[in-house]
Amino acid sequence: MHAIRHLALAVIAASSLYAAAPPNIIFILSDDLSQGDVGVYGQKIIQTPRLDRMAVEGTRFNQAYCGTTVCAPSRASLMTGLHSGHCPIRGNWEIKAEGQKPIPAETVTVAEILKSVGYATGVTGKWGMGFFDTTGSPLKQGFDRFYGYNCQRHAHSYFPPYLWNNDQRIELPDNHDSSQSTGKKTYAQNLIQKETLDFIRTNKSKPFFLYYAITLPHGTHEIDELGIYADKPWSLQEKSYAAQVTRLDSDVGAVIDLLKELNIDDNTLIILAGDNGSSFSPDSPIGKRFNQAASGLRGYKRGLYEGALRQASIARWPGKVPAGRVSDEPWAFWDFLPTVAELAGAPIPADCKTDGLSLVSHLKGGPAPKRDSFYWELHEGKPIQAVRFGDWKAVKNGPQALIELYDLSKDPGETTNLAANHPDLVEKSAALFEQHHSQSADWPLTGPSPQRIVDRQDKAKKKPR
Repeated sequence: MHAIRHLALAVIAASSLYAAAPPNIIFILSDDLSQGDVGVYGQKIIQTPRLDRMAVEGTRFNQAYCGTTVCAPSRASLMTGLHSGHCPIRGNWEIKAEGQKPIPAETVTVAEILKSVGYATGVTGKWGMGFFDTTGSPLKQGFDRFYGYNCQRHAHSYFPPYLWNNDQRIELPDNHDSSQSTGKKTYAQNLIQKETLDFIRTNKSKPFFLYYAITLPHGTHEIDELGIYADKPWSLQEKSYAAQVTRLDSDVGAVIDLLKELNIDDNTLIILAGDNGSSFSPDSPIGKRFNQAASGLRGYKRGLYEGALRQASIARWPGKVPAGRVSDEPWAFWDFLPTVAELAGAPIPADCKTDGLSLVSHLKGGPAPKRDSFYWELHEGKPIQAVRFGDWKAVKNGPQALIELYDLSKDPGETTNLAANHPDLVEKSAALFEQHHSQSADWPLTGPSPQRIVDRQDKAKKKPR
């Protein structure tokens, strides 16, 4: 990355690329926020006034696609600019004693590209792409600063016994069952939000990239204050979930307020997204209570129908991103890397084979970039695949499954399988599945690799936390 840095700085110095400083970039990635949770997407019960205002002040996207529909591979796609047929991480793969399968050393990340042209880089919240002694450590993948959870399993607790400050373990004694406890537990999001705001304050005078991987509203659904939902005649889980979404809303609002206070609001692009669609079936208590499927989209987390792949996404950049705009044009997480490279004037190294296209023109009001197709795969149980080309969407729910085909222009809810009517398009879908999937010993389309089976068995032997 040293050669990239020197080249990039020379390019910027020689070309007078900017009349003003390059923008600060904040990507807020919510863990499991769905379109159906947010007021501007149709939510009637859960209160999200700050996200709703963010959409009024910026652009809301109805067809923004995640990397794939569980945590680690979706986040890896965002950071690497690769879709899940090429990405080194294509499923959740827990590694003992703590952490997920690491992204390789040679991986080029968004943070490395931005750091190469002088950006301060920080990640707060949940990492989940490699422990600190591996190649996937955030501190080895371009980030100057890390605070929060490294391991996805650990991040299931909002009252954890410890968090990480860079690679130093910070004990939270009140969360231990011990004589040290004062009786009032520490809610991790309070600490993570403080560190997030501190990062912005510390770096207000220079370009910065903040990846705020906020854990709200992922399960376990724990909250320190139920707030306006405390007296609702609902289950505790339903109250907690609503309170988590509203807490997410207020914490995002606090970030925007701080940008205004520091007079850097006009030079800061914020993109908010969920890492997948809804985590609940429409028939579940939360799905029913909050009518998450009101959009009519089919599916949820761990599937590859539209309800799992489309997620809530809003962009805000005063004076640059059009206010009050609603876009129905599709884009995907792997577009983020080339987008920020263009915004920062940073060269993408020759060995960084991104699948993405820059969204800069689209963010500023132009059309979305045109492409032949979008592709996803997921390795959780049986490997599954999906591809979108134009308004056609194909889904293959397992190695032996038949290809399903849907016309999203007429049937966004994917209710009518048209495969029998269009054998030519089924054949094209099969060719695209083959084209987009790069062979990997870790991620075979036949099922879990031998090593992953061993790691899963090790995980099953562990005592629950």
